[in-house]
Amino acid sequence: MQDSFPIRKVDHVHHFVNNARQSAYFYQHILGFSITGFSGLETGSKDQVDYLLEQADLKLLFSAPVRPGHAMAEKIAYHGDFVRDIAFEVDDVDWAYKTAVERGAKGFQSPITLEDDFGKVRRASIHTYGDVLHSFINRDGYKGHFLPGFRRENEPGDAIGLVEVDHCVGNVELGQMNVWVKFYEDVLGFKQLISFDDKDISTDYTALMSKVMANGNGRVKFPINEPAPGKKRSQIDEYLDFFGGAGVQHVALRTDDIVYTVSRMKARGLEFLSVPRSYYDMLPDRVGRIDEDIDVLAELGILVDRDDEGYLLQIFTKPITDRPTLFYEIIHRKGAKSFGKGNFKALFESIEREQALRGTL
Repeated sequence: MQDSFPIRKVDHVHHFVNNARQSAYFYQHILGFSITGFSGLETGSKDQVDYLLEQADLKLLFSAPVRPGHAMAEKIAYHGDFVRDIAFEVDDVDWAYKTAVERGAKGFQSPITLEDDFGKVRRASIHTYGDVLHSFINRDGYKGHFLPGFRRENEPGDAIGLVEVDHCVGNVELGQMNVWVKFYEDVLGFKQLISFDDKDISTDYTALMSKVMANGNGRVKFPINEPAPGKKRSQIDEYLDFFGGAGVQHVALRTDDIVYTVSRMKARGLEFLSVPRSYYDMLPDRVGRIDEDIDVLAELGILVDRDDEGYLLQIFTKPITDRPTLFYEIIHRKGAKSFGKGNFKALFESIEREQALRGTL
């Protein structure tokens, strides 16, 4: 794929939350992240606190206001805890920002230099759907930890095998999917990998449409969903209602041993969506031979799908906050480049069961 907007990778995923200390504790003790950086009143930050968590090539940043009147306090009250920024590592921040704005992006923060005794970091940000940003970051000239202003911390978590961000999924309003598909094509040079319509992603009651966008080197993948008409309210409608508009629905985290990863998460109390045992009875005929024990997969609730290049295993958490909004996918790719189309019906019926319990179907 020709790369007209070079992006090295997802640098980090930045959440704004009501209580960053508690969020950091949850991700450390349930998902095995280590707390490696801190910024707050003790380091000279006067209005917010930030915790950096890492595991392998994953970086999650959690921030919270510490004073009334903080610019993000109203957005947190409106959305609940949410993903504010999917940040990219780039070669040239100034070129990236200038080019994105020239191609139609709305700028949020023009390029600035952050500096301390360890060197300099260049950074800028643009708007995308809802209140989500994309920051461009280059720290090639920086020898410190993460960003200037951060104090290095060493609070290790018990890692569970999470490796990197596989993809991030955005939910947008009806009629807006193609608008944002065009945005990623025109502004950031993404290409469409695959699309799903309401015939692919539907049950007897609800449906949605989705298009998967990827950057030039294929390391950044963004499915974009919108609701489709159905007999009842879809999961996308529910998300838009409780979130208050477009936003990041889930972040998919890649592992190379999903049985180990999910077993550890379940033992620590994290809840996942489940599918009927009949799903696994039909699995051999649908996906063919796999390395894993199907009885183990059934016990854990892990789904399997195959494409022309291999197969994948995946599972989805229940929402991780009180609102039925943000959740996580754990994915293990064994050659497959797809997104589990064969699991959509079983997955969406599972989500509908949860919606029915919430009274939102």
